Amino acid sequence: AGQEQRPPLQLGEQLEEAREEPHVVLRHEGVCGEARRARFRVLRTPLRRVRACGVLAVRVADARAELERSLERMGVDTVDLIQLHSLVEEDEWQTAFRDDGAVAALFAARDEGLVRHVGVTGHGLRIPKMHLRSLAKAPFSSVLFPWSHAMTEQPEYVADVNRLTTHCHAEGIALQTIKSVARCRWDDTDPHFSWYEPLVPGDALRRAVEFVLADPRLFLNTTSDARLLPAIIEAAQRFDGRAPNAALLAQDRAEHGIVSLFDGGVLEGTR
Repeated sequence: AGQEQRPPLQLGEQLEEAREEPHVVLRHEGVCGEARRARFRVLRTPLRRVRACGVLAVRVADARAELERSLERMGVDTVDLIQLHSLVEEDEWQTAFRDDGAVAALFAARDEGLVRHVGVTGHGLRIPKMHLRSLAKAPFSSVLFPWSHAMTEQPEYVADVNRLTTHCHAEGIALQTIKSVARCRWDDTDPHFSWYEPLVPGDALRRAVEFVLADPRLFLNTTSDARLLPAIIEAAQRFDGRAPNAALLAQDRAEHGIVSLFDGGVLEGTR
């Protein structure tokens, strides 16, 4: 996450909430409010219209305060979706699900009409299993997890994603995917528009988008690097429902150095 990059409103006001760092979330919520005041709708993905915000806290008071600040920044009285970010670590998970935890606070806000739906997000290879654990405790409306064709080379993760996808589809829970157009992690510490290096516009990016969209159960969330929105939107608009050729995807991985951002160990976090 680096300098501010505003989404191109003329392309439909697509806005991806970059949740990797709190200040990025705040910045995009401000853009959200600006777009609304300009009488624009905000899209979370090219395919579905929602107004959304995120919560990074695990305690009731903190979660409620974050929600109220988000509503104020976006200039709205209610949002369609609020998501708890990264319920992965055991201590944070336990705290969030306590009677005085963030989960209770957000579902109370839903009952008050401040939010319509509550979701849960996360990074890393553990997140599908943790989402299933969270869904067993609370009626979340959506989950969010990383998914790309590079991650199909991690069999255990694929199996976990399949279990999560099957469960959520059967229960009517939205499946949001991130990192579809990720190439690899940056090998420097310079400021960037996203914490990972994305693919550049071209056939490899188009096929990466098509890989996700080929599963009709999944939503594709756009990258926080808004400069790539035109290419991603074009790929989505041109998608004909057919999955890209597996050999071409393997060729893309080899030629462009496309790898999973996570390894379940040292590279489990977002940095």
